[in-house]
Amino acid sequence: MTNNGYFNTPPVVKNLIIANAVCLLALYILPSGLSAAMESHMALFFWQSRFFHSYQIVTHMFLHANFMHFFMNMFALWMFGRSLEYELGSRRFLIYYMVCGIGAALMQLGVNWIEISRINEAVALAAQGSDPMLHMQLESLLNAHLSVPMVGASGAVFGVLLAFGMMHPNDRIYLMFFPVPIKAKWFVLIYGAIELFSGVSGRMDNVAHFAHVGGMLWGFLLLRYWKRTHKIYY
Repeated sequence: MTNNGYFNTPPVVKNLIIANAVCLLALYILPSGLSAAMESHMALFFWQSRFFHSYQIVTHMFLHANFMHFFMNMFALWMFGRSLEYELGSRRFLIYYMVCGIGAALMQLGVNWIEISRINEAVALAAQGSDPMLHMQLESLLNAHLSVPMVGASGAVFGVLLAFGMMHPNDRIYLMFFPVPIKAKWFVLIYGAIELFSGVSGRMDNVAHFAHVGGMLWGFLLLRYWKRTHKIYY
């Protein structure tokens, strides 16, 4: 059997999946107090939140909201990450994955900062007015933005999808919900456009769409840099 057989999993992809699985399992089996503490320390909070720690920019990538969230991310990582790790090498693939995940977090934090700044302005204006109910509602909205964290490897995984689309643009992808195979380059472009539209329009507010876009953006920039400096070829 060759080292890059279809079902073989190279070390970085395998260990990333194991690490994510261990974290998910810990959330399920630990006592509620410990699992809550684990989430409050590892999930990514906005930097003005009392729960924020700088290392959360990395640790949030290893927590997931539920099993389906975990499964979808890890399945995509396994499907597309294996060939990329063989082609880029384990070290470069890990660097790429982490840059995409951290870049996704920074993108989402930036978008959150814009939203929270606008809410703060509205709170200040409401405090000067004569509508205490509006002021309370805005304060509640502000607290919600500060207390709801981001979790998941989606940003890094979207970077992996982008890399696959750039390095294998004409490979055909078969989707369960779409009967016709689609070329990887079109799949990435369409998916990226959907995420950008969803983020701008505010649809599915419980999904960090701009983190997905951020992962793809940082991945694109890193791949272009590597190609320009002749570290990779595609």
